[in-house]
Amino acid sequence: MVHVQSIQPTPNPNAFKFVVDALLWPGTKSVTKAADCKGSPLAEQLFAIDGVDTLFFCDRFVTVSMKPSADWRAVHEATTRVLEDHVSPYSAAGAPGAAPAGAGATAPVGLDAATLPAEARAMLEKINSVLDDRIRPALAGDGGGLEVVGLEGKTLLIRYQGACGSCPSSIGGTLMAIQNLLQAEVDEELAVVSA
Repeated sequence: MVHVQSIQPTPNPNAFKFVVDALLWPGTKSVTKAADCKGSPLAEQLFAIDGVDTLFFCDRFVTVSMKPSADWRAVHEATTRVLEDHVSPYSAAGAPGAAPAGAGATAPVGLDAATLPAEARAMLEKINSVLDDRIRPALAGDGGGLEVVGLEGKTLLIRYQGACGSCPSSIGGTLMAIQNLLQAEVDEELAVVSA
């Protein structure tokens, strides 16, 4: 059985991070609609809770974003019950058992680099290295994530996940900070745009 170790607020007032003692999902998984839950009974049960808007799984936590009209106490209680009734398909050491259908790699990159010209692939590799080292861990600490969805010339298209997906600060300050970091470490002309 899974044990909820903590329920943490995030910078997004409508999202909470549920930290557990077992691996919930290998890598990351963003659930924004019921169809995204296929193959994961846990995601189906959590998404069915009244008031849940989106889910973001990242290893040993799930961020639950609620609809503005949701009763946050009811969502917390129901989420905790579902999580603590769940049996993780992974061993205590985190070795995968039967991975949920659609389980992805740990780096949440939605863009197929193979379709890009060699120069753009090299730039994308540098971008993802910076994002993996400096940005994604910080976003995960706040219950969120970041997916690269496009690279056209010097414009990088990203999509926020989890708590960051609907957080007002991700649209302005965080986006500008990511752009400034990538301009300093990858290419000074790089522009970052949120999807």
